[in-house]
Amino acid sequence: MIDTNPKKIQEALTRGVENIYPTKEELEKALFSGKKLRIYNGIDPTGKLHVGHAAVLLKLRQFQDLGHDIIVLIGDFTATIGDPTGKAQTRKVLTHKDVLRNAKDYKKLIYKILNSKNGSVKFVFNSSWTNKIKPADLLSLARNFTVARLLERDMFQERIKSGNDITVQEFLYPIFQAYDSVAMDVDMEIGGNDQTFNMLAGRTLMRKTKDKEKFVLATKLLVDATGKKMGKTEGNMVNLDESPNDMLGKIMSWPDEIIIPAFELCTRVSSEEIEEIKRISNPRDQKAKLAFEIVKMFHGEKEAEKASEEFDRVHREGELPAEMEIFSTDRKEYPVIDLLCDAKLVPSRKEAKRLAEAGAVDIDGIVQKDWQKSIEIKDGLVIKVGKRRFVKINLK
Repeated sequence: MIDTNPKKIQEALTRGVENIYPTKEELEKALFSGKKLRIYNGIDPTGKLHVGHAAVLLKLRQFQDLGHDIIVLIGDFTATIGDPTGKAQTRKVLTHKDVLRNAKDYKKLIYKILNSKNGSVKFVFNSSWTNKIKPADLLSLARNFTVARLLERDMFQERIKSGNDITVQEFLYPIFQAYDSVAMDVDMEIGGNDQTFNMLAGRTLMRKTKDKEKFVLATKLLVDATGKKMGKTEGNMVNLDESPNDMLGKIMSWPDEIIIPAFELCTRVSSEEIEEIKRISNPRDQKAKLAFEIVKMFHGEKEAEKASEEFDRVHREGELPAEMEIFSTDRKEYPVIDLLCDAKLVPSRKEAKRLAEAGAVDIDGIVQKDWQKSIEIKDGLVIKVGKRRFVKINLK
């Protein structure tokens, strides 16, 4: 049964929504008609799923709850091309093996948000049709687009100005994504607003090849205070497969400016409750609620409560975490910079030096600013970097 409840439809068409094509009114009319729509979102497995994906997945869930069919497209072919969206330079080329490895846990994680029980969700891989395209087919598809239209993309214009290359395969990416819509014969596509160009390319191809309208709904993006997308490129992502403690700790480190947008985009908290949360004067309390709700969605309420209690115990009461990573060594002395790198507390020697000089390195309760100093290694010694990274030494 298709649910045409006006309040639910308005929520689906407004919460976290940036744009709807051709118009909100036309999509609204289609939803009120009672027709079951085939709605899809495509995810290229270029890395892990992260909290930024939740905005689109939660939007899919809203339409699933209204009774529509949902298709989750795993872009195992398009990921090997590399979506140029937002990239100043060409992406690193991934093999099909790389892509499948990245996508290994996608279904399990996506079902944390989508309902797996009513049979309305279908997972598909676009290699199943794109690998069958012959040269003549590709030329036929390409005739539906002009070079001038494809070059309108902002990132292509930026690359031209900066003298960076645009590869032919990147140029073809929107055409292959557009063909996904045709191959699946969908009624609607949902994606982040950074995917608007690609999604509209699919709308163009549907109209030209099938004489059929395809609705496009672009969601807002979760961005930081500078306007940069929260995700793997910027290095501030929270992966969906992270432990409850790590997930909650990372969210608690988010800037205050994104708290309310994150409630709207990345949680199931009602719009009415979000209005109440806005009236909480302490951003720390708002953030604690946000972190709890996100962890609950992916790990359950009990684990969210445990993670919240552990965070307060460590960061408010100054106690050590109940569980820490273990670094085993048989060395009796260690220069600070080498210890931080070998214990994998920092990604590089440069970062180790920077953090030590900034006073962010604590070894056994003593701040160590001298990154060249040799430390006597004892069993059970605890190293703390920043507010959230802890390692305990196991002396062999």
